[in-house]
Amino acid sequence: MKEYTNSGSKDTRSGFGEAMHELGKTNPDVVALCADLTGSMKLDAFARDFPERFIEIGIAEANMIGIAAGLTIGGKIPFTGTFANFSTGRVYDQIRQSVAYSNKNVKICASHAGITLGEDGATHQNMEDIGMMKMLPNMTVINPCDFNQTRAATLAVAHYKGPVYLRFGRPKVPNFTPADQKFEIGKALLLSEGRDVSIFATGHLVWKALEACRILEEQGVSSEVINIHTIKPLDEKVVLASVRKTGCAVTAEEHERNGGLGDSIAQLLVRKYPVPVEMVAVDDSFGESGTPEELIKKFGLDTADVISAVKAVLARKKS
Repeated sequence: MKEYTNSGSKDTRSGFGEAMHELGKTNPDVVALCADLTGSMKLDAFARDFPERFIEIGIAEANMIGIAAGLTIGGKIPFTGTFANFSTGRVYDQIRQSVAYSNKNVKICASHAGITLGEDGATHQNMEDIGMMKMLPNMTVINPCDFNQTRAATLAVAHYKGPVYLRFGRPKVPNFTPADQKFEIGKALLLSEGRDVSIFATGHLVWKALEACRILEEQGVSSEVINIHTIKPLDEKVVLASVRKTGCAVTAEEHERNGGLGDSIAQLLVRKYPVPVEMVAVDDSFGESGTPEELIKKFGLDTADVISAVKAVLARKKS
């Protein structure tokens, strides 16, 4: 397998913040809106240097979405910022009616996604957001894996016409993708070629999948690892090409099993190329307080869980 080096752990939300500051310098149409979480969203530099294009809404997320939709009518490119739980569940009606249905060019940017929000607990952890957003017509759903990819995704989103949900997180995670990468919305990335099993991973679990791949290789299992950073639209061509070679698949995500990446992969394979599939995801549960590392282990999202899923799907493949 190809070796990937962790150039230093960083939080993905900082990749968003850095890209927003760059967009502030290069694109006068970009406007940032925030719901009383400027520091948490890493928008401090944007707010400081471009105050005329920064709107502090306060704790009024529904109003933020409505204002963002209105700004698009005047040709602006609004990026809304708050936690994933507030970016989706609290404002779903406004997103559905004012953004998705109207096909407005709003970029809904959500930090503190998944279970690795950690100590803030179940009320703030959101593991349903991908499912909620991917079901909306016209909505593109992006879930990058590290600091560099989040930065690149944010820059790419500014040039994309249409509603986007961009998801990232709070904890520091390995930063291993190229700093100068070109981010292509809707194009999956083959990270490691293999012949025995396809592992489709997204977000923070991409690194876990690569770790699993290294261990499995030592055990004689050849794994193909694919980074699905864009969950909608799904890169069906890459997914199908991989499973036609390996004959089975594992999905890995920091999200509920219902409605997430695994759900999208399984739907595609059921329709076009049925093979055994195992899913590494949260099993129909709310989260709880704890460190990100403790929660990853407790809810079955660690490297060892990816390895177990691979062995389970290989057993089904051979039976």
